[in-house]
Amino acid sequence: MYTLKRFAVTGTPTGVPRFTFWHVVVAGLVALAAAPLVAIVASFRAIDSDVWHHLTTYLLPTQLLETAQLLLVVLLLAFGLGVGLAWLTTAYRFPGVALFRWALLLPLAMPAYVLGFVYLAWFDVTGSVTLLLRRWDIPLPQVRTLWGAAWVLALALYPYVYLAARVAFVTTSARALEVGQALGLTRRQAFWRVAVPLARPAIVAGCALVAFEVLADFGVVALFGVETLSVGIYKAWYALFSLPTAMQIAALLAFLAILALLFEQWARKRARFTTTGRSQPLAPTRLASLPAWSATLVCTVVLAVALLLPVAQLGVWAWTLGRDALTSRYWHFFANSLLLGGSGAFVTVLLAVLLAYAQRLDGRPLMHTAVRIATVGYALPGAVLAVGVVAVTSAVDHAWVALGRGFGAQWAPLLGGTVVAMLIAYAIRFLVVAFGPVQSALGRVTTRMDEAAHSLGETQYGVLRRIHLPLLRPALFAAAALVFIDILKELPITLMTRPFGWETLATRIFELTNDGRWEEAALPALAVTLAGTVPAWFLAKEVTHPTSAHTRETPC
Repeated sequence: MYTLKRFAVTGTPTGVPRFTFWHVVVAGLVALAAAPLVAIVASFRAIDSDVWHHLTTYLLPTQLLETAQLLLVVLLLAFGLGVGLAWLTTAYRFPGVALFRWALLLPLAMPAYVLGFVYLAWFDVTGSVTLLLRRWDIPLPQVRTLWGAAWVLALALYPYVYLAARVAFVTTSARALEVGQALGLTRRQAFWRVAVPLARPAIVAGCALVAFEVLADFGVVALFGVETLSVGIYKAWYALFSLPTAMQIAALLAFLAILALLFEQWARKRARFTTTGRSQPLAPTRLASLPAWSATLVCTVVLAVALLLPVAQLGVWAWTLGRDALTSRYWHFFANSLLLGGSGAFVTVLLAVLLAYAQRLDGRPLMHTAVRIATVGYALPGAVLAVGVVAVTSAVDHAWVALGRGFGAQWAPLLGGTVVAMLIAYAIRFLVVAFGPVQSALGRVTTRMDEAAHSLGETQYGVLRRIHLPLLRPALFAAAALVFIDILKELPITLMTRPFGWETLATRIFELTNDGRWEEAALPALAVTLAGTVPAWFLAKEVTHPTSAHTRETPC
């Protein structure tokens, strides 16, 4: 039996907290998140000088340069699209603006690698659009370049910046802009000198998510032939057959991700803005006819090229292939994807509940630090986690087999090449995705309920089971849905840690598109995209719906 400290009448723990079980849970999650990084760093104890000479001479300089260039270009494009569209749909009224406010977030549902292979089918050397324009002697630039990959990633990831910027603009006080305009600023100048600085913490957070996704991307860069560090990890593992070298390259990529995380936290701490007095929401300005329809056209074009046209193309390909494409193998792919998504969501949400409840019981700074470490996995690219988890599970299996030999038995490996290893990697990467909704919902449960239950003799476990879990049910479903969709779209972890012969929708898409079989990849790609549309739609309607029915309009 674990000794649990009861709450005092004030609702806070008396004396020194002794939540033994919860401390063990948090310590285990911290160890789980830190183990892959420790294994990656430990790999530098044995460096293959010949392999590293080849890498530093021919590969690493190009991979580092192209990773940095891709990150910079995607951030600039995502910032322009996200902030521009957020301001347009917040500060102005034009035909269709109520629809675009939430619809512009829907491209989150489409995996970037799906969008990438659709554009390759259109604009590659033998693509349909390229062949059509070639008849009219209209040349097109080569699409399999860093710029092509950057455009695809920007179209897939700009909603992160759009969401953060729009929420910030909606909550911006109109008085701040009015003061700027009273000092002689035009509305455009007020946007750059007042609205953007006020929204800078949120915009930085959105750009940080984009940076994490770019560093983690493997599908798009592999399709477009861009030599990034994530591709280098895959090649070191599967071409050079050197897991230690893959881990050492992963250490460089992890270092870049941690730098991005530290920069995001530093920038948000240095950029704290607030408004005083009663806050009046920003009043959208009604645009005149030509600017209004121009704004509608801009939003329509972005939504069409980022979601509508690619989904339509996938639908045409899937319809053309018809029943011939829906073989028994695809039911196997669907089943594997559902199994991974469902079990991964269950495990991750369960860990998130335990972590959030432990933080509720012990609010000391040390616990907050431990929670931050346990949820840092999302900042690490999937390829980094994959090689780290494989290294850890291999070490555990070697120890297990050696222990069996000590007893004179032949024990089979426990973790390596199993679904368990995949679930461990998923839990590390997506724990923060589930932790956010659970922590937010748990924070809205008053401590008076805990006090009443404790006064009736209920234990902490009983309070969690009989009071908190029923109240957390909507948040648990939301967290499970988000994790399920993320696992369904995840490519590097699934590709690198799957058991031999294990196929999912994501890995099937990657294999077919690698061979240029675009039409055959349409069916699994459409399934993954449609599965992500439902939670993306709910998120968009919840967050970006007009927040005030009393907003006034001002003539342009």
